[in-house]
Amino acid sequence: MIGYLRKKDFFLIFKNLGTVMEGIGAIVLIPLIVSLIYNEHTYLSFLLPSLFSLIIGYTFKKIFPGTGNLRLKHGMIIAALAWLWAAFIGSLCLIYSTDMSFLHAYFESMSAWTGSGFTMYTNVEILPKSILFLRSLEQWVGGLGVVILVIGILIRPGTAAARLYKAEAREEKIKPSIVNTVKTIWWIYLFYTVLGIVLYVAAGMSIFDAINNCFTNLSTGGMSIKNGNIGAYNSNIITMITIVLMTIGGTSFLVHYKAIKGRAIDVFKDIQFQAMIVLVSIFSILLFVNAHFTSLNSVFYVVSAMSCTGSNTLSVSAMAAWGDYAKVVLTICMVIGMAAGSTSGAVKLIRIVTLFKGIYWEIVKIVSPEGSVIPRKIAGKSVTDAEIKEAGTYTFLYLLFIFITWLVFMQYGYGGIDSFFEIASAQGNVGLSVGITGPTMPSIPEIFLIFGMWIGRIEIIPALVLFKVGIDLFKRF
Repeated sequence: MIGYLRKKDFFLIFKNLGTVMEGIGAIVLIPLIVSLIYNEHTYLSFLLPSLFSLIIGYTFKKIFPGTGNLRLKHGMIIAALAWLWAAFIGSLCLIYSTDMSFLHAYFESMSAWTGSGFTMYTNVEILPKSILFLRSLEQWVGGLGVVILVIGILIRPGTAAARLYKAEAREEKIKPSIVNTVKTIWWIYLFYTVLGIVLYVAAGMSIFDAINNCFTNLSTGGMSIKNGNIGAYNSNIITMITIVLMTIGGTSFLVHYKAIKGRAIDVFKDIQFQAMIVLVSIFSILLFVNAHFTSLNSVFYVVSAMSCTGSNTLSVSAMAAWGDYAKVVLTICMVIGMAAGSTSGAVKLIRIVTLFKGIYWEIVKIVSPEGSVIPRKIAGKSVTDAEIKEAGTYTFLYLLFIFITWLVFMQYGYGGIDSFFEIASAQGNVGLSVGITGPTMPSIPEIFLIFGMWIGRIEIIPALVLFKVGIDLFKRF
């Protein structure tokens, strides 16, 4: 036995990880279609990594017995490894096609899969269209989750699906079974994807641009196919469509399901949706009044930061020239995030609401007569001590890892506000940048940003579980 895992546990993990590897292999093969359409010689860039992932995944499924029930600890390890593997396979595609270094390619791939939106390319417009589509596709799939895709297509209903679903930091159930919940989420996602593409085309985009921009903004990824991002189109209509798509992406799929079912009033009863409207309004006004943003850009950048999309209408140099006030406001937005159960990253609104409510209830308890029962409900739902503790613990861990990386960046000479902005952007899977991230940055800060994007996407705990297993293995050998 290694720590808390036995041999049969590893067999179970690698067997199910093999299924995820097969799913990743299938995903990176899809851009081959774009390569053929545009007559680009990038076939091997997708074919070889795809076959590699498919073969390794198939081998894992065959050689590991994998008997027994999948538990949460197994699901968390599978989820943590799945995202690392997805970034690795995506990096192979980039290395073959654009001759990047492995570190830059892995950064780019992790950024795409996690929906972070940072890029190591200084000119994305010269990249093959198939590579641009790969990055957009990775964001679109990663927005819901690599493991979520596999659950919907490859995993049979049962305990395994439930454990993997929870390991992806998801709790909401739309349907009685997890597999049916995931399939419903995918149908909703596809509906909004088609809607977004149609809106972009109607606004004047080419079909290729519309597909890519919808993929990246609905998934709250934000990695653009244009050097100027959304600002390259110089269109207020396109900017407003993007705001709508980012907001949709940052809203819980349970809320979307209720809205599509005709229960629109339930949308406005949702505590996270209410909090989002309030905070977007407050932060937009602050940027408009105190940072002198235009009214449209005020809303755009607050939604971009809170939804963790990272799309922008201004150049990186223009954002770098923002005053500290604007950077701090947007950093707060990037730490908070939007709804749990959406494609958004960061801490999530429900945790923020739970924390503030918990503080309020504690104050009420202190001032109330001894023995008083304090009702603890959020939007009519009872809140347990465990839920308050989880919100506090996760928020503490989230900020702790930001501060650790912040110290590293300060050691390398980066300014306090700028480095905090960049780190919060990475760990929140946002992608807004004030110019620190790029091909000339030192390797150590780059590695820390990769780590931040990874733990931000899997919500830290699976990474800690994986590290615990790794430490146990190291001690044994």
